[in-house]
Amino acid sequence: MAWNGGHQAAQASGRPTALVGRHAEREAIGRLLDAVRDGLSGVLVLTGEPGIGKTRLLEYAADRAAELRVVRLTAVEQETGLGFGALHRLLRPFLDRAAQLPEPQRAALDAALGLASGLPADRYLVGLATLTLLSGAAADEPLLFLVDDGQWLDRESAETLAFAARRLHADSLGLIVAVREGLGDRGLFDALSTQRVPGLPESEARILLTSGTRRVDLAVADRIVVGTGGNPLALLELTDALTAEQLTGIAPLPDPLPVGRLLEDHFQHLVRALPSATRTLLLLLAAAPSDDTGLMWRAAGRLGLSVRAVEPAVAAGVLGRGMPTAFRHPLIRSAVYAGAAPGERRRVHTALAAACDAVQDADRRAWHRAEAAEGVADEVADDLEAASERARSRGGYSQQALFLSRAADFTGDPDKRAERLLDAAQAHLMSGDASAAGTALDLAGADIRGPVMRTRELQIRARAQMFQLGVADVPALLMNAVTRLGPRDPRLTWELLCEALHAALVAHDATRDTTLTEVAAAVAAAWHDPAPDTATHGRDLLMEGLARRVAEGWEHGAPVLRTALDRLRGGAEIGDANSPFAVMLAMAFDDLWDIRAGRELSERLAAANRDAGALYALSITLLVEATCDLWDGRFTQAEVRYAESDDITAGTGFLGGGDINRLHLFALTGREPELRAAVRRTAQLRGVGLGLHQLLAQHALTLFELGQGHYRQALQHARAVFDDDPPSCGNRALPLLVEAAVRVGDRAAAAAALARLEERAPLAGTPWALGALALGRALTADGDEAEKFYQESVELLGQVPLALEQARSRLLFGEWLRRRKRRSDARAQLRAAYRSFDAFGAVPYAERARTELLATGETARRRTEETRFDLTPREWQVAAMAVAGLTNAEIATRLFVTTSTVEFHMNKVFRKLGVTSRRQIPRTIGAPGSDPGASR
Repeated sequence: MAWNGGHQAAQASGRPTALVGRHAEREAIGRLLDAVRDGLSGVLVLTGEPGIGKTRLLEYAADRAAELRVVRLTAVEQETGLGFGALHRLLRPFLDRAAQLPEPQRAALDAALGLASGLPADRYLVGLATLTLLSGAAADEPLLFLVDDGQWLDRESAETLAFAARRLHADSLGLIVAVREGLGDRGLFDALSTQRVPGLPESEARILLTSGTRRVDLAVADRIVVGTGGNPLALLELTDALTAEQLTGIAPLPDPLPVGRLLEDHFQHLVRALPSATRTLLLLLAAAPSDDTGLMWRAAGRLGLSVRAVEPAVAAGVLGRGMPTAFRHPLIRSAVYAGAAPGERRRVHTALAAACDAVQDADRRAWHRAEAAEGVADEVADDLEAASERARSRGGYSQQALFLSRAADFTGDPDKRAERLLDAAQAHLMSGDASAAGTALDLAGADIRGPVMRTRELQIRARAQMFQLGVADVPALLMNAVTRLGPRDPRLTWELLCEALHAALVAHDATRDTTLTEVAAAVAAAWHDPAPDTATHGRDLLMEGLARRVAEGWEHGAPVLRTALDRLRGGAEIGDANSPFAVMLAMAFDDLWDIRAGRELSERLAAANRDAGALYALSITLLVEATCDLWDGRFTQAEVRYAESDDITAGTGFLGGGDINRLHLFALTGREPELRAAVRRTAQLRGVGLGLHQLLAQHALTLFELGQGHYRQALQHARAVFDDDPPSCGNRALPLLVEAAVRVGDRAAAAAALARLEERAPLAGTPWALGALALGRALTADGDEAEKFYQESVELLGQVPLALEQARSRLLFGEWLRRRKRRSDARAQLRAAYRSFDAFGAVPYAERARTELLATGETARRRTEETRFDLTPREWQVAAMAVAGLTNAEIATRLFVTTSTVEFHMNKVFRKLGVTSRRQIPRTIGAPGSDPGASR
């Protein structure tokens, strides 16, 4: 092909500046800018192939945002390993406001940006700090952030931006991110509004191609348009690269046309035509951050380059005229770096490393030294390991992993290399990248020697599988690790066993190569009671109690679980923020029928998760809180928690969200299609080891069928739970089984369930346990003796936050009274049950109570679907927190949103409810004090 690079300089200033076409993209940008001007927020992710026009659209947005403050950032491929580096560059103009942040947020942000030392910063607290900082700045002046080449953002910065973007709502702030397709895709921006930028339509591409100063034959134009797929950059560059004879049709066009990789070759051809000093300067610019000109010119001085070296690049159109140290297009930067010889790249990185301050810029210095090194270089590896520790202290786990992996590349000692790769794998896991953790473990494989190192490998692999919901193999993997470790480290052995028990309890009967009972027996045998004042004593006791419950029986586990819950309630450390301790906690309080302990401890755990910004753990804790809400008849509050949990899982990449968590809500509200679909999903998940979910599904189906009056089906589901007797719902199913068995006349099944209640409930001794026992006795009693048991059940269940359970007891009592022809007494119980179920939204049970009321001669209106004031889950959440006395700022902190967003939702709550103050909300929505399901 004949290249005509000499035309580049002439055309650089003569190209059309007007944006051709792009109507859909311009409309999307216009809507975003209008929202920001109106005090709202907008987020847009532009995706497309290189050269498709994403950068030009960012320029268009900046031109249309004259009244907004525009902040621009171009990510650099060579700095993807510098965690929080891009975020630091983005926030630099606003860091003078950091002192106004709440203390936990300020400390987290300072740690992340390396401005202060301290504990590792939780990335979600950093995200909240970023959100608070920027929304505060936008309150003074509307802001528009434009991020180009978003695929090169370091992972920590990308996560922080995505976190903040998902929570923008009413903040006078806009964010547009341009991302190249097929590169750097971590799914972090998937939940955001996305606009794919395609090639220009043929008519518009032809306009762009023929609007320059060079004449293009129409037939040639058609060929170029088709051959480039309407890629604007390819169209423009081809008018510079092709000869006049080719453009006018005298000479043939090359086949294929220079698009894609060949387009990069074109840019490299332009660069190769420049003087040597200019080429070196361009390579330096490609390897350095675009906004740190001081570093770049210090390095240039070490290479003997002068400022005049930029002039030929500007004249050739490689660098911009307005900013002579900025590439005209991001693709040119990539082409310059990729096209340089390895020795030239190492020489430039050596200069950059020497130009970096050894103290203030130690991480960037270590990275450039690594890029300049070859072969084994232990000093470079040590610097990288030191940088990884600094990254860890900032909470930059992805950066830590990258530094450690690079350190391993330069490490000569096999043991040291393996240790660094194991540490890298653990750091990847902490960043949420289980796949990268597995890759690091595979790289370490041949160098892993000795039982302790092998144990670490197995533990990290097990944790990675748990994160990806591959639970079935985890217990055996961890038990293998225990065997390999032997007696060398008792505390690590206990930690491994507890993780194995957690996985086995979740897998239940779906484990492979071991069983739940075997794991529990090993945990019980290994237990050694530490000093009672140790921070983990309450958690350790709880794990011992669950192990003994499974391996030795309920009567052996229950006393230990009672001691554990009492210790935790007494102020012991509630749990590790990085692990879903709420799962084990829920099993313990369910197994002891202790709803008070459950509500208190789950609330404490949720608060600890929020304070630490531990959103993964919080997403699980919210599910436990939602379950407590269900048993107390707070269905709306439960849905709010489910929605918040789903929002968190969507943001963290955890796979555990969705409707499988709403099984009981669907059952109690009578939403059969959704319930059946969720049950099918639990059956599918059993294949990866989530066996416990199938038992939870059976328990939910029992509740559903009882509400419908389908007792034989309810008996079948309840019997499955009874036979397995899991800590999670085994005891809760007992009164349900008694009810179903009595209704179908299966005396043996009823007697077996009641016998288990008789054995366990007195030992548990809680109002819930004794109320369930009284209900079981009432259902199986002969004659008038049942009445006192029904009364006892209603009274006991009314002592604790179990409004749903009490309403069910009233319903059964009313049904018994009606069958005894005591219509007046029956109406009192049935009326109370109906009103409660109706207020909760328990449609099947409300209809069952209504039907019974009709049989007594009393009329009750059938419940109709209502909008509940059309409040969204988020508005319900804000309203509930306002009723609880939280300020807007406190609500914003708890929900990980901005204060202005809370104000926006609160205004909508006021308008929809027709109220003018917070004091009026409780009476309107049935909050504590007026709700039949109010906690006791």
